[in-house]
Amino acid sequence: MKKTLKLRLWPVLFWLLLWHGASLLLNRDSLLILLPSPILVLQHLGELALTAAFWSSIAFSLLRIAGGFFLAVLLGILLAALSAGFRWVQELLAPLMLSMKTIPVASFIILALILFSSRNLAALISFLMVLPIIYTNVLAGIRSADRQLLEMGRLFRLPAPRMIRYLYIPQVMPFFRSGCAISLGLCWKSGIAAEVIGVSGGSIGEQLQQAKLYVDTPDLFAWTLVIVLLSLAFEKLVLFLLAKAAGQLEKI
Repeated sequence: MKKTLKLRLWPVLFWLLLWHGASLLLNRDSLLILLPSPILVLQHLGELALTAAFWSSIAFSLLRIAGGFFLAVLLGILLAALSAGFRWVQELLAPLMLSMKTIPVASFIILALILFSSRNLAALISFLMVLPIIYTNVLAGIRSADRQLLEMGRLFRLPAPRMIRYLYIPQVMPFFRSGCAISLGLCWKSGIAAEVIGVSGGSIGEQLQQAKLYVDTPDLFAWTLVIVLLSLAFEKLVLFLLAKAAGQLEKI
């Protein structure tokens, strides 16, 4: 397994200093704050964190985007298992999954706004973006299972739960984890984009839309930083839980 590149302090400081220098240059002859400095963004974020609306917007978006992600994970695993067992299910789902992967996010958002309310739009769009990734990866993991081991399991008449636990899950888990790692960032990007376009009341997307309307760049950068931090924290949490679950299964 390749080692992941650790984030070093000096590149972070380099880009922060470059950001600060660019903000001084761009704002020098302007009446507006075109590019807020990192210090100003952090100060603004601290002020926002003292308001109830800040935490309410975070909770609103987090619940819907996380809900769409986990629902897509559950349905993706179920559909992949059915497709592996029944070829006609795989053939039936192939056009649908291909459409989900190729149709632009904006098209889904606009269509959903015509048919549904914008309140739960982020959950729907996150679900649609994550489902084909999880489905494809889990199905590939099932297909990659060692045929000789499966034949041996059938020969010794292992019960279905044991076949799944000892033969399928170890083979599928790397594919599943990879699918989660890819879709975690995507679900946040698409979910927030849905909130911005749909102007979902009480969401982070609405806060971004308001910042754009009033040309409030410190507010825009502060909320963007919040999105990045939430996305990273959510990704770390899900991957940590997957690693713990895999470790527990190995002990059984």
